[in-house]
Amino acid sequence: MTAGVELRAYAELNDFLPPGVRYAAQLRPVRPHQTVKDVVEAAGIPHTEVDLVLVNGESADFGRHLRPGDRVVVYPMFETLDIGPLTRVRPRPLRDPRFIVDVNLGGLARLMRLMGLDVRADWRADDAALAKTAADEHRIVLTRDRGLLKRRTVTHGVFVRSDHPLEQMVEVVRRLDLADRLVPFSRCLRCGGVVTDVAKQDIIDRLEPLTRRYYDTFRQCSDCGRIYWEGSHQRRLDALVARIRAAISS
Repeated sequence: MTAGVELRAYAELNDFLPPGVRYAAQLRPVRPHQTVKDVVEAAGIPHTEVDLVLVNGESADFGRHLRPGDRVVVYPMFETLDIGPLTRVRPRPLRDPRFIVDVNLGGLARLMRLMGLDVRADWRADDAALAKTAADEHRIVLTRDRGLLKRRTVTHGVFVRSDHPLEQMVEVVRRLDLADRLVPFSRCLRCGGVVTDVAKQDIIDRLEPLTRRYYDTFRQCSDCGRIYWEGSHQRRLDALVARIRAAISS
């Protein structure tokens, strides 16, 4: 019989565990080559969700090899508690946060782009391709797939708990402290590229007759070329932006 270690998770990390072992110590099998990361993820907790690990009461990193009888405690990100000299295992936040979402978060991607955040979405990509893109482009993975977050190449990621796009938006902004980075209408809703002012005469041949007649101010995506103007849809988008801001600040 394989010898084990004692594992206990705190706060919202228990969401990843079966109901019968939440908020309590559980015995997990361990083999000589296995590390903290191996044991924690085998229990169902993605490494991107853990901010602090204690092994036998001492701070440790994910690479720490475990021995039978070790006591492992894992904590999520601390929002208000100063943990002083203890070693955080979560990588430092990216200086210029950019994101990539999986196929299940299309609504979230659109809202994040509406609020000016750099979000990449490729609905044809599998988990391996998403993880590679995230690593190559230094993007934070947003997903509801625990398996994706457990990939070794994923260094920055967030497991999105809500099923509703607006709630997901609020959850991500609060967790990653993005409120001061929101610049609505600065990115393309279709591809996420930067939107800049464009002269009417430069795109006039692409405008429908009524748009050409009644509107003079336009913006264009620098990546896909999509054209934007403040048409009849603008009031609805303004209301959505106001709703998102109110939800974030509530």
